[in-house]
Amino acid sequence: MIKILITDDDPHIRELIKHYLQKAGFHTLEAQNGVEALRLVEQELPDLIVLDIMMPQMDGYEFCHTIKQEYDLPILMVTAKSESEQKIKGFQLGTDDYLVKPFDPLELVMRVKALLKRYRINASQTLRIGDVQIDSLTYEVVSSDQRIALPPKEFELLYKLAGYPGQIFTRAQLIESIWGLDYEGDDRTVDVHVKRLRERLQPLVTAFKISTVRGLGYRLEVNS
Repeated sequence: MIKILITDDDPHIRELIKHYLQKAGFHTLEAQNGVEALRLVEQELPDLIVLDIMMPQMDGYEFCHTIKQEYDLPILMVTAKSESEQKIKGFQLGTDDYLVKPFDPLELVMRVKALLKRYRINASQTLRIGDVQIDSLTYEVVSSDQRIALPPKEFELLYKLAGYPGQIFTRAQLIESIWGLDYEGDDRTVDVHVKRLRERLQPLVTAFKISTVRGLGYRLEVNS
């Protein structure tokens, strides 16, 4: 499961962010200052960091500068400072995106997902959920010492859903993303591919499932 490190000295802000990120299917870690966050990065190696600027012991700017020297991790700064020079300083130190308090929690989740997508495309072709690895270089799903090779469209469908755990995708969205805007077939082809995916993955994968959301579409749910 994708791990997000929330670093903020305000416990109420941390709780708010944690609630919405967990609801979206992410695993969360929490730190109340930069020193504690550095320790968690070394121990847990999160996939993304949500970072406040004004914190005791080590502020967000110093933390961002330190992290970017050693790790290629996406950072979303969340701060009460809205002046342009503060944003520029953050970007110069290596932050990847910026959100000003008060913020819409759903917008934060969308920005997190966008950053993860950007980093997966630029830095990694592998998704991991629990003990399952989804490798876009080989079109394989690997769990322990077992592996399943998937046909291209089935793999692309799984990769799309697995990239956004908990998010609902309509058939139209999946058709556009995987088959393209010029696809002229029946959108029920998504149902056929999902059915085949479930059958292929059933003997191997227990970390997640592809669920039907009646009247809407599909989503990938991570099993706790």
